[in-house]
Amino acid sequence: HVQLVESGGGSVQTGGSLRLSCVPSTNTYRWCMAWFRQAPGQEREGVAALDSRGRTAYAASVQGRFTISEDKDKNTLYLSMFNLKPEDTAMYYCAVDNVHARFTGDELKDWQYTYWGQGTQVTVS
Repeated sequence: HVQLVESGGGSVQTGGSLRLSCVPSTNTYRWCMAWFRQAPGQEREGVAALDSRGRTAYAASVQGRFTISEDKDKNTLYLSMFNLKPEDTAMYYCAVDNVHARFTGDELKDWQYTYWGQGTQVTVS
C-alpha cells in the first residue's frame, strides 16, 4: 500500500503560479505517476503524467502552462502551474500506477491508477 501526501495548494489570482508537491510513502520511481483534478460537479480529469523514464503527458487544457517533474533524491513529485486561470480551480490529486512503468496510452485516465492522495485545493480568482 502506498500513501500519498499532497501539499502546495492555495488561493491565487488569475495569472499567478503555484507548485504542488506529492510525497509517496515509498519510492515510486519504477512506476507512472500523475496529477488529476476535480472541480465541484465535474468528473475527475487527468492533468499531467510522468513515467519511469521521465516521459511526460499533459491534458490539452494545461499544455504549456503546467509542468510535471520529480526530485528522486527527495522522492517528491511536483506540478508547477503557471498562468493560472479560474477554470483551473479544483481539488488536485496525486496518483500512482503501480503496474505500468511506461505510458500505455491511458496515462491520463483515472482507472489506471491504484493509489491516491487526499488532495490539495487550488482556487484561482
